[in-house]
Amino acid sequence: MPIDLFGFTIGRKQEPTKTLQAFAKPEYEDGALPVSSGGVYGTYLDTDATIKTEFELVNRYRDMALQAEVEAAVDDIVNEAIVTSHEVPPVRINLDNINVSDNIKEKIKSEFREVVRLLDFNKKGVDIFKRWYIDGRCYYHVVIDEKQPKRGIQDLKVLDPRKIRKVRETKKKEGDTRTVPYGSQQKETREYFVYNEKGLYKGQGQGYSTTFGQAASGIRIATDAIVYTHSGLLNGQRSMILSYLHKAIKPLNQLRMLEDALVIYRISRAPERRIFYIDVGNLPKLKAEQYLRDLMAKYRNKLVYDANTGEVRDDRKHMSMLEDYWLPRREGGRGTEISTLPGGQNLGDIEDILYFQKKLYKALNVPISRLESEANYTIGRATEISRDEVKFTRFVNKLQTAFSELFNECLDRQLTLKGILSREDWNKLKADIYYVYENDSHFAEVKNAELMQDRMNLLRDLSDYAGKYYSHDFIRKHVLRQTDDQIREIDDAISTELDDPRYNRSEDPQSGGGAPLFNEIEHDTNEKGVILEDIDRKIEEKFDIAKKDKELKETVSEVFNSILEDDDDELKDTLNDVFNSVRK
Repeated sequence: MPIDLFGFTIGRKQEPTKTLQAFAKPEYEDGALPVSSGGVYGTYLDTDATIKTEFELVNRYRDMALQAEVEAAVDDIVNEAIVTSHEVPPVRINLDNINVSDNIKEKIKSEFREVVRLLDFNKKGVDIFKRWYIDGRCYYHVVIDEKQPKRGIQDLKVLDPRKIRKVRETKKKEGDTRTVPYGSQQKETREYFVYNEKGLYKGQGQGYSTTFGQAASGIRIATDAIVYTHSGLLNGQRSMILSYLHKAIKPLNQLRMLEDALVIYRISRAPERRIFYIDVGNLPKLKAEQYLRDLMAKYRNKLVYDANTGEVRDDRKHMSMLEDYWLPRREGGRGTEISTLPGGQNLGDIEDILYFQKKLYKALNVPISRLESEANYTIGRATEISRDEVKFTRFVNKLQTAFSELFNECLDRQLTLKGILSREDWNKLKADIYYVYENDSHFAEVKNAELMQDRMNLLRDLSDYAGKYYSHDFIRKHVLRQTDDQIREIDDAISTELDDPRYNRSEDPQSGGGAPLFNEIEHDTNEKGVILEDIDRKIEEKFDIAKKDKELKETVSEVFNSILEDDDDELKDTLNDVFNSVRK
């Protein structure tokens, strides 16, 4: 970066950034509140009682999560997306697709582990993902040491999404008199977050407001100080972030209303009632009513069941909606009569309840078989898995991809603060970085086992073409699907096993080729010293034999030399004949 000092510029001159012109204004997918410079004030009257603000949306989503069916579905999704284990972390970073040095890769992995530690993701990962899934968004305040910013992120504070909102303020550039419609070059955009401890959008009266005046009545925070991750779902106007629970609002309300109506109908229509037709003769109206009330008090049920205590008590003042009917009858009728009013006939029919329940499950993107207690858990091949399970697995993978933006945002701040990567370099690399989540789904295990078997069969078929039409590196990466880290780990393990006699043995029986491998028998660790002593003893015996052979050769050489020095010609001829015969 160039330095301006005393009117001079020291350093490399930066080229001005070129902005591409467009006739349409850009579309943003972060749900920021668009405002114009100077502020636009206004109010509205909500006569339809519809949701107008994110404050109401988040409250509605959290109320929905307390319902039994929704909570079971959310827990199933969260438990499938984030798997906690004592052996492996719930999420890991993969850098195989980026083209940087190994040193930079190790630094990025180290900073990712630091981000996971700051989030306490190994312990609170399920809660963080569940809060993001229900609210549809999550905010974290990036706390740094202002005196030493190169130390990186010191803490990540979670923020209530009802108290913070992203704002995008646009204003016309100074001196720009062009009239190109919606030209992005005409306006300057400034983004920031607004935080209010008492909550945003809540007005003084009974309603809510989305005006810029109230939205800006809080603390303005720079975008670099906030880590913001949302679900990626937008409303029709693309102005508000929605949760994945949003499309289940209507089915849940319909199911609750139908259940309440069914309960009321059953309580009111389940028991049988008696109908008393009382002959009042020619009595006047007032006396006839008095006579009827006297009979009601005389034959009225005195015993009342108390549901709170489980006791049967006598309560004459108790008025129940299940009382009998008393009807007067004038002279000329059939006289006093008592008949029975039957109860409801189709009280066991709950097909409409089941219909709206299945509709709710579909809106929650959870297979119905997972939420039915009568359904059995079967173990089968991956080819026998239902289509709903396949769709559910893909839905969970989509959620994990959207949630991974949280790690990208945290790494953006961390790597930039520590000077490992610039903001421009990180923006180029993050598209090739992905995160691997731990998965214990039975479907995934069965599928991986079948895929591994298919890969082994394909590898067996390609063994004759390896090194001729396909390279070994190509087979390992594209057939066995091994990453660069896995290839290095496997190569190191193979090189180590080559020097280990437990894994590598000779075919010669004299050299121990017939001995079993380490995984075929159980070794006694106490025999290790005895084995080493036997090896030393055999080595000493070999040295003794070699030494004796050398002495014997020297003795034979001296005898031949003494014979050759002798003048006996016949002995020399005899020795030459012996040598020639031995040579033949």
